[in-house]
Amino acid sequence: MEKFRIFGGARLAGTVTISGAKNAALPCLAATLLTAEPVYLLGLPRVRDILTMEKVLAILGEHCEHQNGTTTVVMGRATETHAPYELVRTMRASVLVLGPLVAARQRARVALPGGCAIGARPIDFHLAALAQLGADIRLEHGDVVAEAPNGLRGAEITFPKVTVTGTENLLMAASLAVGRTVLRGCAREPEVCDLAAMLQAMGARISGAGTDTIEVEGVGELGGCTHRVIPDRIEAGTYLMAALLLGDGVRIEGCVPAHLAAVLELLAAAGATFTTEEHALVVPRQDRPLSGFSLTTREYPGFPTDLQAQAMALATQAQGRSEVVETIFENRFHHVLELKRLGAEITVEGHRAIVQGPRRLQGTTVMASDLRASAALVLAGLVAEGETIVDRIYHLDRGYEAMEAKLARLGARIARFNPGPFV
Repeated sequence: MEKFRIFGGARLAGTVTISGAKNAALPCLAATLLTAEPVYLLGLPRVRDILTMEKVLAILGEHCEHQNGTTTVVMGRATETHAPYELVRTMRASVLVLGPLVAARQRARVALPGGCAIGARPIDFHLAALAQLGADIRLEHGDVVAEAPNGLRGAEITFPKVTVTGTENLLMAASLAVGRTVLRGCAREPEVCDLAAMLQAMGARISGAGTDTIEVEGVGELGGCTHRVIPDRIEAGTYLMAALLLGDGVRIEGCVPAHLAAVLELLAAAGATFTTEEHALVVPRQDRPLSGFSLTTREYPGFPTDLQAQAMALATQAQGRSEVVETIFENRFHHVLELKRLGAEITVEGHRAIVQGPRRLQGTTVMASDLRASAALVLAGLVAEGETIVDRIYHLDRGYEAMEAKLARLGARIARFNPGPFV
């Protein structure tokens, strides 16, 4: 099982280029099921979750080809409608094929995703909303079966709770539904807007993406398109925090700072120094440690839950008390025990973590529990004295493209290694 070996304390300098957003690429790949024409997707990151989604599409009759940064998705046999548990269990976002399948092929059978290390993420909202569009929904042998032999019909739907994948699933389904669909209580994330932009390029009639109310006028068919996915705001935020911890002048290229407004506002208030450009963040060497800060994770445009763990690693080096409140997922503090193994002083009270800093971190072996926890442990390892081993980095590979190579180019002493089956 591959691991990272990190020798802490190396200063970081230079330019890091941000990859395409994994959380934008996944629904865009699912949306290719809505058309029989080729779709050209630019900037997809080569990460584990994307490879998994491509395997799901292959089972559903599509073929993905890669050349010079462009992924071409071509429809083959458009008859299969079953996304099996063997793939869905490895990535919950596989449920995104549910909406486009029932809309385009009138039937979908998708395995229930099962549990998640960071808490329950039920798809009840997806199913209830699809039922309002006229789909017949039932559970058979651990699979969700959705059928609409006469097609879907527009409806007015209000999500009882903000759901990103639910919004995306219904946005895709409504694009081919007969008549007008109004979705209320929608997620406002940039990734939702990116999917809407791709669907519009395919011929969908959508308005309101980026607000809590989206209107979709269904069309008879969608065509192919060429679409570039947006940059990964979570990757950009992760490298921003690395630069604040150890930077001697770091330029984060190919990002959209506007997508990180809540993060930048919080860090600036804590004393961070940086400048923003249209597609870059420039982080000089920090003259003094950050002050302790308080953050509460919220749906976009609030502070993203996917940067909570990394912010906690940053807080271990801030001056004074920091408070981190998690409101999105119930089990997203698994990284706390591993940070404490490195020397962090953190106490957890329910959904609140209190971090006292700055603390001297010392390298040891730590184990990643999920994607973003992995990134937090890497950040802590970059600061810690001596050698840190980060185990189970397959979690990190789900969402970060060549993290060790990007950090090494900035000057970090980090390497991937495989100790063999008996270590």
